[in-house]
Amino acid sequence: MKKRNIIKKNTDYQRIIQTTKPFRYKEFIIYKEKIDDPSYYFGFSVSKKICNAVIRNKLRRQIKDILDQKNYQNGFNCIIMVRKGILDISYQTMRENLFYCLEKINVLKENEHEEND
Repeated sequence: MKKRNIIKKNTDYQRIIQTTKPFRYKEFIIYKEKIDDPSYYFGFSVSKKICNAVIRNKLRRQIKDILDQKNYQNGFNCIIMVRKGILDISYQTMRENLFYCLEKINVLKENEHEEND
């Protein structure tokens, strides 16, 4: 995941969370906002309640690695929040669940829907 495709400002996080409805699925809560920008942006949030800093950063790196495996449409901001149950599942299950969520919120490019990884 390139640094330019990451949401960094707290004001952006607050705006997206307050103005959009979340998509909830198992270990993930995802907020998607449409924008007129010719690119896409992801933000990540792992609560301190879940675990210590080392595990939180590991989860963020894993999510970024999973997101790098697909191509995305342009014109959206997306915030991915992680629930506590994430600690009980494997990387492969996390990958499958996240791809399911991304497909449901319709951010994958059209040719990505048919591919089986």
